[in-house]
Amino acid sequence: MDRCKLANDYHKMGFNCSQSVLCAFSDLTGLSMQEASNIAGGFGGGAGTGELCGAVSGAVMTLGVLTPVDLSDPAGSKKRTVALSREFQKRFSERFDALRCQDLLKKKALPTQENAPAAMRLGVTSHCSAMIVTAVEIVEEMLSERS
Repeated sequence: MDRCKLANDYHKMGFNCSQSVLCAFSDLTGLSMQEASNIAGGFGGGAGTGELCGAVSGAVMTLGVLTPVDLSDPAGSKKRTVALSREFQKRFSERFDALRCQDLLKKKALPTQENAPAAMRLGVTSHCSAMIVTAVEIVEEMLSERS
């Protein structure tokens, strides 16, 4: 399954950046399209404020769902999930030098072979689509490292 293409297709259909990322992992999260879309619905455009990129939010949600809370150790679970979130954000920021939607839009960060190989493979040229595809790509990299 090409989750990068799937996420890009969701975005083309009108889903926001966060929804596109979270929905692309429905096969792993067990969330239906409806559930994933509902959960991520308010997080596009930096949750409507231009703050944290929606693609980043969707990736963090995905990692959270895939790293369930251990109710007997919620503090330990939180540390594990936050560590994954930080690692994701570090990798994304290394590629685009920003995490905020407004900053990314202002920079007009475009995909290159170095920062977004999946976007280049798919021929993605729009800014938000590149952020979405790259977020999916990074989550997949992180998941494969855990296997």
